[in-house]
Amino acid sequence: MSIQVVPEAERSPGVGEIASLQRPAAKLPYTQRSSRLQALAEGHAMADYLLWAADLVSAQQTTAQALPLPEAESLYLGTVLQHSKKAPLHSAQWKRSVHWQTLLDQFLVQLTEQPRMHTSAVQKALQSLQSADAEQREMWADALLTALRGEELSDAGALPEPGIAQLLWCALSMYWRQLSSQLPASGQAEIGDLNHLCPVCGHVPTGSLIQGGAQAGLRYLQCSLCECQWHVVRATCTNCDSTGALDYWCLESEKAPIKAESCNGCNTYLKAFYQQLDHQLELVADDLGSLALDAEMEEKGLARSGVNPLMLPALDVPG
Repeated sequence: MSIQVVPEAERSPGVGEIASLQRPAAKLPYTQRSSRLQALAEGHAMADYLLWAADLVSAQQTTAQALPLPEAESLYLGTVLQHSKKAPLHSAQWKRSVHWQTLLDQFLVQLTEQPRMHTSAVQKALQSLQSADAEQREMWADALLTALRGEELSDAGALPEPGIAQLLWCALSMYWRQLSSQLPASGQAEIGDLNHLCPVCGHVPTGSLIQGGAQAGLRYLQCSLCECQWHVVRATCTNCDSTGALDYWCLESEKAPIKAESCNGCNTYLKAFYQQLDHQLELVADDLGSLALDAEMEEKGLARSGVNPLMLPALDVPG
């Protein structure tokens, strides 16, 4: 099954018990993540990085709160949905408005006020982005989005350096999260494939969240760009859609709240976060806090199929 995005008024009654698509919260989108990163940093081997990431997220929160999606763009989303129900905000087709660069400018201002951002590497990236014109930023954004969709670049030289890429992605993710949170849509399950790609923007997930409470056991993948969550049945691989046997790995006991789910068919894995075992889990933050599990999976020769928005994978940037 795959997911077709439809206006809420067209939602099929048969999808009522299991929501196929869950949009991200519009208010205070990054507050929980920032707090969780700070909590995870206590006594952690990667404390410095987690605290640095918490500052990034805090700057995202301040920026997103100060600069919500313009009303005209929000109203336009309804029109878009009428014409494209499959990945209506696909990053290859969506025409970005100037709002994303406005978010970027404010985000960079917020970062200059964070003491942990005063390292030479971060300062270099900040200065490069602040001095770049709008056209250069758009070129970097196009190349970065293309690379992280796993598509071949016509010009690998267009890719930004890692430091610039990370800050750009934070702004792009803010923009797409604002768009998806205002999308007047729900989801309908239909026969199809590509379960592993976000039905809203076409990007890979960060990880999967196994729900607790009334929805205990349901698995939702969370997008690495727009942060929508979409339902995928747990019997399938989150990368190749195979229904073959899946293996589960953890560093602790079988009751560990974070496990790696691997597929022998495509030799990839994606981490799963069990909400019922730890109610404090925040998927992006806890993914960063559990990189030791990723190291173990890489030693087994398995490739990660997801992307963490706060630690992008290495990109092929020419030297």
